[in-house]
Amino acid sequence: MTDVHNTTDVKTTSIPEQQTAGPGCAHLTGLPVPSPMSDEQLEEAWTTGLRARGRRVTKQRLAVLHAVQDHPHSTAETIVQAVRERIPAITVQSVYVILADLTDIDLLRKFEPPGTPALYETRTGDNHHHAFCVRCGKVEDVDCAVGSAPCLTPSDFHGMALFSADVLYQGVCTDCQTEEEAKLARAQREAAAHLLGS
Repeated sequence: MTDVHNTTDVKTTSIPEQQTAGPGCAHLTGLPVPSPMSDEQLEEAWTTGLRARGRRVTKQRLAVLHAVQDHPHSTAETIVQAVRERIPAITVQSVYVILADLTDIDLLRKFEPPGTPALYETRTGDNHHHAFCVRCGKVEDVDCAVGSAPCLTPSDFHGMALFSADVLYQGVCTDCQTEEEAKLARAQREAAAHLLGS
């Protein structure tokens, strides 16, 4: 889930409890950390995040975090394969349990584009959304909604203290648009050649 507050338009490497505050800066406990972070810096941030949430730091949890960091917007199946590169004997069930736990404690974010399995990412704690290509399934991060916020401020709160909104922009990515334009141009050339040949 994402906070509804606007933040500066910035893409940063994810760390636990990240708050975006400016181009190229990620914050953990209020101190600026340049992005991208090294593996050692990520592990230190994840270790701090796990301990702060009462979790033990295990090689399995760190392997899952690394897998998601290395393969953002990935399915659990892809993450299992990546974790097995580090820990070949880990079970599928163990990875699923760790994914659920890390999502519950906000070290991972899970989102579900329509018609696809759930996807995971390490970018949490900031106001970002996703753009989803309905043709190829490509997912891109979209930093905070700017301008007027349609549907981010509900017409009725129903007595709830709201703290987040999930936005998924759906469309066709540039690669798919280019491919479609190329197919259309080929079809037009073939039709013209057919007409000239008749």
